[in-house]
Amino acid sequence: MTDESTGSDESLTACVARFTATTRYDDIPANVLRSAKKAILDTIGVALAGAQAEASVVLRRYIEGLGCNGAGAVTVFGSALRALPRFAALANATAMHADDFDDSFPSRLHSSSPVLAAVFAEAERADASGRDLLAAFCVGTEVTCKVVQTMNPEHYARGYHATSTCGVFGATAGVCNLHRMSPEATAAALGIAGSEAAGLRENFGTMVKPLHAGRAAESALVAVSLIELGFTATHTILEGPRGFFTAGGGSYDGNVMRGKFGNPWCYLIPGIAIKPFPSGWLTHPAMCELRALILKHDIRPEQVDRLAVKTNRVLPLNLTYHQPKTGLQGKFSMEFCLAAIMVLRQAGLSEFSDEVVNRSDIREFLGKIDYSVYSDAEAAAERYTLLTTFLDITFKDGRRFTLRVDAAKGSPEFPMDEDEVAQKVRECAQFSGWAGSRTEKLIEQILRLEQVDDVRSIAGLLRSDL
Repeated sequence: MTDESTGSDESLTACVARFTATTRYDDIPANVLRSAKKAILDTIGVALAGAQAEASVVLRRYIEGLGCNGAGAVTVFGSALRALPRFAALANATAMHADDFDDSFPSRLHSSSPVLAAVFAEAERADASGRDLLAAFCVGTEVTCKVVQTMNPEHYARGYHATSTCGVFGATAGVCNLHRMSPEATAAALGIAGSEAAGLRENFGTMVKPLHAGRAAESALVAVSLIELGFTATHTILEGPRGFFTAGGGSYDGNVMRGKFGNPWCYLIPGIAIKPFPSGWLTHPAMCELRALILKHDIRPEQVDRLAVKTNRVLPLNLTYHQPKTGLQGKFSMEFCLAAIMVLRQAGLSEFSDEVVNRSDIREFLGKIDYSVYSDAEAAAERYTLLTTFLDITFKDGRRFTLRVDAAKGSPEFPMDEDEVAQKVRECAQFSGWAGSRTEKLIEQILRLEQVDDVRSIAGLLRSDL
């Protein structure tokens, strides 16, 4: 297919396949590798916490019932279970996304979880090196991010969950890179992956949301395995007239992808956000700003008369639970996130529970919060970002604080460094009951991942029976 915007005869799927098949560790800039290691460390940390989530427990019971722990079985993080790579990837990506604590790309997806779960499972099976794992992860996340940037934003508005629908392409690309597959075989694997692209936002606030990431990772491994056995698929799955871009968004911009893989890398521009709270990323600017204000002025909830929050009109399309009843719903409730910060002065893994959401003091403060949106015209005129948020706090004694915030801690504008990510991992590991000495070894190995000869040494640190 010729892309009229460039005149090139190479299909967009072929562009993805060529980049995937030819990129190696030595082709990736040092600053991208450093960012990728932080992302891997963060994602494995949240997987340990997410392995304790009810969704993960249920999924492990399902996988165990399949009896798929024989030859070739690999690690299911945070447990004693071993499973065939496809099912380990299913469980691990679900755990990575279970608490909504995994990193976020600005175009509303979590790029790391499906890719890392897929390439780690296959790397462990193949006794691959840390360098090979790191390269495959970089390739896979780059593909995921470029696919979502190329899509018409209508994809998200229609109700699709891009972590899964776009993540399956990145996960497949990462595994193809690890396998050193040819461009032609890679394009075919992407063809299978495209027919497995699924995930609807209607399931946000339920166990299905993290399952989206798990199924994307599993589908990637199935796609690659089938191609290696001689299965066939279209080589124009992205841009074909009945392909992913048209079916999922109605249109696309080939200029976003063509010639842009690694130019620049998405880890550099626009960058990846590492989350300080286990809730939807859209809540984080308000949460960070409110917490800083509370600690600075020692604000108590009983002093507050009203708390008004105003955001872009897009945010409540995702943050749909204004009176949440469960911890999962609380992750997609601006009101609960702010109430938790105000009442408890924190909103960590323990706070997003059914018990906390339904506490009487939390419910009381929810009644003090007014959530509204500003117009598109105002946002354009004032050059607000997607996340620009306003807080207006009025007190019973007549005091008032009015605040504007455009970005949260962990965002590309205010990134976490390796020490801050390591501390987050420690907190996740402690939440899951992981031994501190094992956690420190895990942190040390991932931060020097390019020196690890066999990723099985890392896998051993993620199993509860060793």
